[in-house]
Amino acid sequence: MKNGLNILMALLVMIGLTWIPIISVPSAQAVIEPELEKTVLNIIRQNPEVLIESVQAYQKQQQEQQKQFIQSFISELETHPQTIIADSPITGSLTQKNILIEFSDFQCPYCQQAYETVKTFIESHDEVTLVYKYFPLSSIHPQAMAAAKASWAAKQQGKFWPYYDALFTQQENLGEKLYLEIANKLNLNINQFQRDRNSQRADVAITKDMELARKIGIQGTPLFVFNGQFFSGSVPLSTLEKAILPIKN
Repeated sequence: MKNGLNILMALLVMIGLTWIPIISVPSAQAVIEPELEKTVLNIIRQNPEVLIESVQAYQKQQQEQQKQFIQSFISELETHPQTIIADSPITGSLTQKNILIEFSDFQCPYCQQAYETVKTFIESHDEVTLVYKYFPLSSIHPQAMAAAKASWAAKQQGKFWPYYDALFTQQENLGEKLYLEIANKLNLNINQFQRDRNSQRADVAITKDMELARKIGIQGTPLFVFNGQFFSGSVPLSTLEKAILPIKN
């Protein structure tokens, strides 16, 4: 009961009902007096719609903030693409007029399916720039983060894209053995590779992409952003082709 009430109190504070007093104790933990617990429960039971309305208002506020962020993100991508691209791996056109951003997870089966489509698309359209953003879903893919860090380390030696290809084409073998095998085949400096993938810089770079994904509202992979449009899952080649903007002279 007490745990449930503590969660309820946290929710009420979060949505703005901060009028309910909390008493501090020497242990620095917040507790609720028995009478106050009873009062709060009675209020909730008698007026459940108040809590529901407050939660709905909070959700609406969050959705509006997310909508505004997405609009800002798309605008920035159109006017100052390098701000969004930052240090992310890129391939394809240098003009950055048709930018395809891929939020992906190397252990995601849907990302592997989309990989073939994207590869064909980029090879067939030299006016498109592909940008890779990390979004490893570690809670369901135990090798996702390790693979992301290994590819980031390969990028430090100019070999991100061949490493990217190798990870997706050998997805069923993801693991420490494969990461080192790919590094050796690409003639990477193994000592540097090991340092880089275990570095704080790798963590910071991947976390930055994940934070961007969460602000946009991405919950799964893959997700593609292309000329102001969002596509999730194994997007068909024809869908991407329809979104290409003509290059103006």
